Amino acid sequence: MTPAEAHTKITDLRREAAHHDELYYRQAQQEIADVDYDKLKRELADLESAFPELASAESPTQQVGDDRSEGFETYQHRQPMQSLDNTYSVEELREFHARLGRLLEREELSYVVEPKIDGLAVSLTYERGELVRAVTRGNGVEGDDVTVNVRTIKTLPTKLKTSVTIPNIIEIRGEVFMTLTEFARINQEREEAGEPLYANPRNLASGTLKLLDQNEVASRQLDIVLYGLGFCDPAEAVGETQSGFHDLVKAWDLPTAEKLWSVEGIDAVWTAVQELDQIRDKFAYATDGAVVKLDSIKLQREAGSTSKAPRWAMAYKFETERAETLLKAITIQVGRTGVLTPVAELEPVQLAGTTVARATLHNRDEIARKDIRVGDSVYVEKAGEIIPIVIGVNMAQRVPECVAYAFPENCPECATPVVQIQSEVALRCPNYECPVQVRRRLQHFASKACLDIDGLGIAMVDALVDKGWVRRIADIYRLNREDLLTLGKNVDKSTDKLLAAIEASKTADLWRVIHGLGITHVGAAAAKDLAKHFQDLKALSGSHMGNFIGEKKATLINGIGETMARAIVGYFQKPENALLVDELLAVGFDPVSPEKAAPVGTTFTGKTFVLTGTLPTMTRDEAKVLIEQAGGKVTGSVSKKTSYVLAGEEAGSKLAKAESLGVAVIDEPELLRILSED
Repeated sequence: MTPAEAHTKITDLRREAAHHDELYYRQAQQEIADVDYDKLKRELADLESAFPELASAESPTQQVGDDRSEGFETYQHRQPMQSLDNTYSVEELREFHARLGRLLEREELSYVVEPKIDGLAVSLTYERGELVRAVTRGNGVEGDDVTVNVRTIKTLPTKLKTSVTIPNIIEIRGEVFMTLTEFARINQEREEAGEPLYANPRNLASGTLKLLDQNEVASRQLDIVLYGLGFCDPAEAVGETQSGFHDLVKAWDLPTAEKLWSVEGIDAVWTAVQELDQIRDKFAYATDGAVVKLDSIKLQREAGSTSKAPRWAMAYKFETERAETLLKAITIQVGRTGVLTPVAELEPVQLAGTTVARATLHNRDEIARKDIRVGDSVYVEKAGEIIPIVIGVNMAQRVPECVAYAFPENCPECATPVVQIQSEVALRCPNYECPVQVRRRLQHFASKACLDIDGLGIAMVDALVDKGWVRRIADIYRLNREDLLTLGKNVDKSTDKLLAAIEASKTADLWRVIHGLGITHVGAAAAKDLAKHFQDLKALSGSHMGNFIGEKKATLINGIGETMARAIVGYFQKPENALLVDELLAVGFDPVSPEKAAPVGTTFTGKTFVLTGTLPTMTRDEAKVLIEQAGGKVTGSVSKKTSYVLAGEEAGSKLAKAESLGVAVIDEPELLRILSED
């Protein structure tokens, strides 16, 4: 390659890398897989090394990815917050060790191996033991002040435990992340709402931390793990080793990595990395590699750093498992809000231990951008090891018969022309009585998480809609026994049971009704906040007061932020939704408001529970209700502040973490025994 050719190639690669940096760091999005991005950066670095006269301090290979965004104050780190060099090669990991040995003139070196959490890097400043500031990495020199949002993280104490020495000032670095369970919960709500799913936990965590609405951040339950040392005064307060610093972090009662290895030599490092790879699927968060650090803080300082990364640490990244298979068809799912979501129908293929036959394609724009066509050989990965996604096409395998995919202009269920709402990428079916939307709304309304109408499952909902007996939710309260008896033989008992359950739902808790309405962004927690504030379905809807709740008024409600407020206002401004509330009240709905609810017990007052696994006789939602009725609180992640972990069969990482922290673990019979003593 000539210098002129190299210049052109380097310019193109820098432009491409900068584009992906902008998406990843500032917009919490990505167009290519991590491994492809890393290959792009490696190709650029190799060319810059081969043609040093073309090197530039402005190159993406020489700079930390900048995550600063509008709307936040910036704050300068007392000590620069760098990135990490990474590799997918064991040979390069060994060369890292050999290079350190030459630099420090030592043959034996001790290391700490940590899980590499896939989240957003932050630096917390504690002054005299009090949390005073949380700042993102930014450009390495200064980052966004996200203190208000970080304070919503329930597992993070704002005051260090004082049983050990506390420095006057210390910057503790770590990663804000979202647990796989919370990611799945949020995506389940979006799927039920017919909204596009989030791609992966990292991007969702990053985007959440950069929201300007603290209530919205709190509703998504971010978490944090701390493992790194920045500025410290006095410096000697943290001891002499990285492993000793980890012990201090634990002693201060701060959340840190679930598993760490302190080892001697590179062979032991590689063994630890392989062990991590074997157990990482049991962690509560996505782990995409291992971070290897010199244990001695003195040697870390001697080794120093480049403009971008420390010389004494390296990240070994695990290859994301990828499969190639045939795209047989693209089907369109219509959600309960009318959103059309394309789904890839695949030739079944093994991926990350499971057989994958379907994968999300997100939306029309994504299909066009990736030029995905039926008949293509496509690459599939699991985003965050949860959701299968199509990440690209093997163009070498494309045949002439593959033509560009034409997204439907009409709803595939009711043939109504689709529309695109301004500022949204999704296409929607605007027909409120579209049969599939009616089914989805009714399934959500009757689900255990909402009205819990026993007998109104998927098959019954399909039958009622197909018969034309139910076109709106309120129609289920107008069903008559004679019609239902025609649905089969010997259905007398099941019919009576269903009608009794429908009648009983008229006096369900108010929050369940609000949740059942299917307001975008309003899950169970927000529904409880709304029920507590309004106490009445009429007051919430405003349809009987001649006006609607204002966004400013809604934002004053505990737990309700601007985004959710806009969704609530928008929901009740639609005539069909205002009519639904009128109809429910007209058929005799009298939901139980919080002030009318039965008195709460006191057995678990002040106690915090985490639920995991499958319980023998009840669902986790049912167990949650019992705990809350007894005054307890249920959270999503285990910490030292957790009172009990209620564990069933196939309990995962939460059980392991509870045992490591010494948190009490109980089963369903023990829960019921304690409650019976109230």
